[in-house]
Amino acid sequence: MKRTLLAVSLSVLSLLATSASFAQATIKIGEINSYKAQPAFLEPYKKGWELAQDEINKAGGVGGKKLETIFRDDNANPGDAVRVAEELVAREKVALISGTFLSNIGLAVGDFAKQRKVLFVASEPLSDKVTWGNGNAYTYRLRASTYMQTTMLVPEAAKLNKKRWGIVYPNYEYGQSAAASFKKLLIAAQPAGGVEFIEQAAPLGKIDAGAVAQALLDAKVDAIFNVTFGADLQKFVREGNTRGLFKDRPVVSLLSGEPEYLDTLKDETPTGWLVTGYPWEQINTPEHKAFREAYLAKYNDHPRLGSVVGYATMKSIAAMLKKSGSTDTAKMQVAMKNLVVDSPFGKITWRGQDNQSTMGAYVGRLAQKDGKGVMSGWRYVDGKDVQPTDEEVKRLRPQ
Repeated sequence: MKRTLLAVSLSVLSLLATSASFAQATIKIGEINSYKAQPAFLEPYKKGWELAQDEINKAGGVGGKKLETIFRDDNANPGDAVRVAEELVAREKVALISGTFLSNIGLAVGDFAKQRKVLFVASEPLSDKVTWGNGNAYTYRLRASTYMQTTMLVPEAAKLNKKRWGIVYPNYEYGQSAAASFKKLLIAAQPAGGVEFIEQAAPLGKIDAGAVAQALLDAKVDAIFNVTFGADLQKFVREGNTRGLFKDRPVVSLLSGEPEYLDTLKDETPTGWLVTGYPWEQINTPEHKAFREAYLAKYNDHPRLGSVVGYATMKSIAAMLKKSGSTDTAKMQVAMKNLVVDSPFGKITWRGQDNQSTMGAYVGRLAQKDGKGVMSGWRYVDGKDVQPTDEEVKRLRPQ
């Protein structure tokens, strides 16, 4: 009798434990990024991610399950990123992996995802290879690529009708990809006048800005295409301002209108540059106002572009999980196909033909206001309007 009662008691306890476990069940997401190496972008990124996750979980999660993110730093090293990805999949049993900032790391993790057949939602790496040249069925990318953002800028660059272009870029996958896209697109847009390029490739984070600025002056370039960002951008701007490099010389620049970089440039911000960026304080669409107000309320700080990227990535993952109703990789892949998601920039679609989202970017000119850098005369360019055609995708993307 005692044994029977004990067995019943143990059975009841087991059922209660199982029920409690189910009630507390979470869906784990592995997030890999260069938090220590690129804090200007990735601290706001993590805040945007966590804001979205809080909103999702407070609304009941996905299918009654809470979302849980396990954040890992990749030390800005592709090998470390792959090692961390393996740990997240094998030990932490995450349903999918996400993140990466540097393009070479995004490509390494994308290859890992292909080999291990794990879903990878790449938030930030901009190299065209992420979804085209090295694209695979397991890798998806949120941000507009170097080709897409360069395509936004080239029409105005071509109108300048300048012959000798100086190109300044960090010498790794992102910079090389951006420089190649600019050259190809500008030659196509300006065939009659002809163009030539003077390239200055600098190690990421270690630019000799004085030497680069002087080399462009000595080469008597007519205009400049800049791809540097972060500390490299700040050094290049300072040396360029000091040496008069930007006086009467047009500059077209990727990413330089993003607040994470304008916040550091402050009154050194050069005026008139044609840039892609994010005029956070001026965008008053309903979806962006709601995001901005929620972000300000939670963090008592304004959003950066990283904040938008983190937020939109998390929202996309949640929408995909809701659509799939499962963490089975094959079902999540089906759910990602042509998935439509609400973002602070409006609705975006994850294209089925290349796993690239249609998230766009803002294009405008740099200006100063109250001793700070801002964007002026800006407009939003929808990503769908600057993406390759289906025929081009078939040629670019491995079958």
